[in-house]
Amino acid sequence: MDLKALVQRFDGRARLLVHALHSGAAGVSNAQTVFNKQRRSDPDYTLTQFLETLCQREASVHEHALVLKPLVCLFSEGFKRNLLCFLHLIHPGLPKDRVLYLLQCLTQDDVENQWTWALIKQLQRDIEGTRKGTLLTSNCTGKLKSLCERFRNANAKGRWASCFEGLGAEGKETKVPVYSQKKRKSDNMDHDGDAQEDHQSKRVKMDFCPSEEEEERLTEEEEPKMRTSQLDQSAASVSQARSDALGSSKNLPDHMKAAVPVIKELLDTESVWDESSGSALKVFHECDPNEVEVLCSMLCLSEASDQSLPQFCSWLLELSPDLSHSTACAVITHLLLPKILSLAEPASRCLVTAVISLCSRYPRPTCQALIEPVLQKGQTGSAQAELLCKLVVNCLEPHHRLLVFRTILGVSWDEGVLSVIHALLDSKLELSEKDFSLFTDQLCSQSPHFSKSMKFAKMLLSVLTKYQSHVSITFKKKRLNQTLY
Repeated sequence: MDLKALVQRFDGRARLLVHALHSGAAGVSNAQTVFNKQRRSDPDYTLTQFLETLCQREASVHEHALVLKPLVCLFSEGFKRNLLCFLHLIHPGLPKDRVLYLLQCLTQDDVENQWTWALIKQLQRDIEGTRKGTLLTSNCTGKLKSLCERFRNANAKGRWASCFEGLGAEGKETKVPVYSQKKRKSDNMDHDGDAQEDHQSKRVKMDFCPSEEEEERLTEEEEPKMRTSQLDQSAASVSQARSDALGSSKNLPDHMKAAVPVIKELLDTESVWDESSGSALKVFHECDPNEVEVLCSMLCLSEASDQSLPQFCSWLLELSPDLSHSTACAVITHLLLPKILSLAEPASRCLVTAVISLCSRYPRPTCQALIEPVLQKGQTGSAQAELLCKLVVNCLEPHHRLLVFRTILGVSWDEGVLSVIHALLDSKLELSEKDFSLFTDQLCSQSPHFSKSMKFAKMLLSVLTKYQSHVSITFKKKRLNQTLY
């Protein structure tokens, strides 16, 4: 059944939504725009009828037989993914039973696309408030197990067997996320492919693997303690900020005080925002630096749920003109920094969306109020490093990347910082001779701490490959200085 025939099943307003969801990569934002306009023209309008129509049974041909399928199953995979992302944004304002029934209809069809299956399961988790089940399809799970088994049973004399030795025992003793295992395997694979000629040197290098695994295991045991300490410090600072805000709120103008309960209610209820709701954020334009700090503390932005962040940031970006540098820094500090510092696992999709949207519009405030404090803490975990790498690759311009690079030269390095450096180098960062000289000095001073680190070795190889001209100039200058002095 073609799209035109499918669209005829919906009423007039729902057809606009269907066309918006069918508009490719921009489908989610287009659908949200259409829905918000429909709500503004008719505040009582709901998507109940739209959801019911998607669940209606339609006759279709499957394997030369006539079968009945839910209408939603007849749409393309792109439409289904856009629909699921759109529902994830607005589901707090929809009937839960209708949305869950739609997800049940989607699972009746054979969901072969792993991304679609993950979106279905994630939305179901968010609605039901549980973490049961897996986000992987049975086919994907089987392939992963087969891949791990093939590596684990490789030739005992080869490198693969050494790299993955004890993987099964580690999986039983510690509940390591699949993502981090996959990432660690990827690092090992990249390192293994660097040189095939010197087999004996490989065997010598791999002798360090057991001690490296022990260090990683100790790090994983100590990481929860460090995270708990950070959370305690954050809680103390939040309570102190609240008391300061209560004392300073008397200095706020009345119209700013009136906006606080409106914005807090929208953040707490996770309801769909309309134009009148977004207009409450205009109060940020009227604040001076001291008032915006008090306002952010009174709003308790750090306690907002991840699900409420995309809508809040979306309406924040609608403000015209843009926020001032100081206001943007204050909002980013209160809204995002505590959440990112306390991450113990990969950031949620909502948090990533919020961070990327603000960073794209306000890159310099993000560097100053978010990236720099995270790096200066000296405890950049894998979750923080992953998020910073996404910002470096997707959001920052070359001069902002250089700003991050110079910040890194002044902080202590760990495995997470190495990942960020590698992402910066891969972005073809243009370095002056002075910056490169400082970088080489830092490499020399930090190298004793990473004598067994594969990430450090990969980064060093990348430097020698991509900045060969800088290396030659630096070497010649050092030889000249040695000759003169």
